[in-house]
Amino acid sequence: MLNARFLSAMKRRSAVSIFLKDRRYLSNIATDTENPIEGQAYAEEVMDTEGEWAGCTKRFLAPLQISVRGADILTNPLFNKGTSFKSGERDRLRIRGLLPPRVTNMGTQEARVLDMIRGEDSLIRKNIILEDLHDRNETLYHRILVDHIEEMAPIIYTPTVGQACKEFGMRYRRPRGMYFSSDDRGHMAAMVYNWPHKDVHVICVTDGSRILGLGDLGANGMGIPIGKLSLYCAAGGIAPHRVLPVVLDSGTNNEKLLNDPFYLGLQRKRLRGAEYFQQVDEFMQAVTHRWPNVLVQFEDFSSDVAQIILNKYRENVLCFNDDIQGTGATTLAGVLGALRVKGQDVTALGDQKIVIAGAGSAGIGVAQVLLQAMMEHGRTYEEAIKCFFIVDQDGLLGIDRINELTREQQIFARDTEGGMALQDVVSKHKPTMLLGMTGVAGIFTESLITEMAEHCERPVIFPLSNPTTKAECTADQAFYWTKGRCIFASGSPFDPVTMDDGKIYYPTQCNNMYIFPGVGLGATICGAKIVSDQMLYVAAEALANFVTDEELQQGKVFPHISKIREVSHKVAVAVIKQAMVEGHASKFESKEISDLESFVARKMYDPNYVPLVEKREITI
Repeated sequence: MLNARFLSAMKRRSAVSIFLKDRRYLSNIATDTENPIEGQAYAEEVMDTEGEWAGCTKRFLAPLQISVRGADILTNPLFNKGTSFKSGERDRLRIRGLLPPRVTNMGTQEARVLDMIRGEDSLIRKNIILEDLHDRNETLYHRILVDHIEEMAPIIYTPTVGQACKEFGMRYRRPRGMYFSSDDRGHMAAMVYNWPHKDVHVICVTDGSRILGLGDLGANGMGIPIGKLSLYCAAGGIAPHRVLPVVLDSGTNNEKLLNDPFYLGLQRKRLRGAEYFQQVDEFMQAVTHRWPNVLVQFEDFSSDVAQIILNKYRENVLCFNDDIQGTGATTLAGVLGALRVKGQDVTALGDQKIVIAGAGSAGIGVAQVLLQAMMEHGRTYEEAIKCFFIVDQDGLLGIDRINELTREQQIFARDTEGGMALQDVVSKHKPTMLLGMTGVAGIFTESLITEMAEHCERPVIFPLSNPTTKAECTADQAFYWTKGRCIFASGSPFDPVTMDDGKIYYPTQCNNMYIFPGVGLGATICGAKIVSDQMLYVAAEALANFVTDEELQQGKVFPHISKIREVSHKVAVAVIKQAMVEGHASKFESKEISDLESFVARKMYDPNYVPLVEKREITI
């Protein structure tokens, strides 16, 4: 029996109202109501309420030609519809009898999977259910993500993805993505053609050396590219056959993995130095040779190599590092939102005193983006650089250890007070913003937060480390210690906080998924040659401007996650416009597109079942 509420809605809503209210029908339901022959309006489509067509449109949907048939279709997650194959499809695709006889629609399938997920208490068990579906039916998997992104994002991404990575070897079931190991040196140019899809738009690659705040997980880090690319598809509208998750396996320094009989990666110490960078370079040449326009996203590379790799390729290859640039752009959007919450203009960014705990690739990346933003709004370099106090495990970055710092860290080394402890930095310099990217849980102590709140009416506190167990402080702690005055955002999600007086505060998530799907969508649509700093800056602005006045009044500095596809659309449009301004858009110029927003919306993948037909060579 089909869901009664669903059937009732089908009877009430016209095809046009479905189009307007349910994005899943964006590309599937015609809205032209004029009869070209008689000049009369078409009757509204009345959908069947029973049988195999219940709840399904019979309007024209462009069929997809596939080169497989029979049982092979059912084992291909890109084409498999499970029990939703109609009887006609079952006949023409030669799968009649290979499925249970009852035909169910996508809505019923979705409800069944949701019941399974919601019946589990464990996030990792929910993740296993979702990833099993991912391996069987990608269309349904992404439909569920699109329709329930708030509920599903924490399951497929932070905070659960960290545990999924740690258990990756034990839970390995089905190949997904590609592995380029140091044993493959000399073969990468050829082995890249083993990937079956010709039109890859986005590659997410990690070497597993710094997975979230968990450290070196080696080949088990594959869970990160898989999760990221699921968000590219669901949030960014990039079709699943156009993404490729990759692990660059150069070994691991994790002793536990080196001695684990079930570990699936190379069990030897990591390559470093010239050999390592040669492996990276061979990989980059191989993938850009086969897919010249592909976007490469570097993910979770350790700080000692991340910036070096980015600097080598960023001016000549379409690529970016999400931990450095994506985190920077997302944090900038949150900081701009925090200024709006305070009632200040974005130009006040240069008036802030910003303490960043953590001087790795993420912390320095955020500092670089904020520095550039200050200069964008009229501050000189000398004025802007004075706003930053960056602290690592050895204290405040200072020129006394300049030779130990990377080139990027040296920019922020202060002339005096090098080595000053975090608590002392806060006490002496009285910051207005405290950003955490340490991976050290609880480093934002009560004494630190209360000290900051004493001299700042609305302190901005962003503990950004992932997963939740690595957060510098919790939402409860930040709101209680500041008596509800702080402006809070975190890397992983936290529940609303109810204070003793009954007032409720709503923490928002400062997560890169607000930025990278839209950047990838925009860059690939316009054929961008590179991802420039200015393209990332306009992406941050687009995100910041999406936050409503009502959300700002509640202290929220990021939009609700349910709006993620709309956010990605706005970010993509901004990125394309900037790429055209800078001359980086190789596929078109602004004068060629009259309505860029509609053009981008039409390019976004929307997961729905379409008719499948066997590709045949027709001869006359």
